[in-house]
Amino acid sequence: MSEKLVGTITHYYDKIKVAIVELTGTLKVGDEIHIIGHEIDFKQQVSSMQIDHEQVTQAKKGDKIGLEVEQKVKEGCEVYLVSV
Repeated sequence: MSEKLVGTITHYYDKIKVAIVELTGTLKVGDEIHIIGHEIDFKQQVSSMQIDHEQVTQAKKGDKIGLEVEQKVKEGCEVYLVSV
C-alpha cells in the first residue's frame, strides 16, 4: 500500500464536521484517504465533498474543497490518498 500527498487542511468547521482542503492532487468520492498531523492520524473513505457549496464527485489540483470528515481535524493536517 502506498500513500501520496493530495492536500492540506486549511480550516475545520466543528459543528458540521467539514474540513476545507487545498488540493495538490486529484481526489474523488470513494477514494480512501489518510489524514495526519497534530496528534491526528486516521483513515476514512471520501463520502462527500463540495466546491463552493456544490456537491462534486471529483476535484483536481488547485481546488479548495469542503470534505466531510469522521473525526476532528486541525489546520495544517495533511491529506494522503491511499492506493493499493
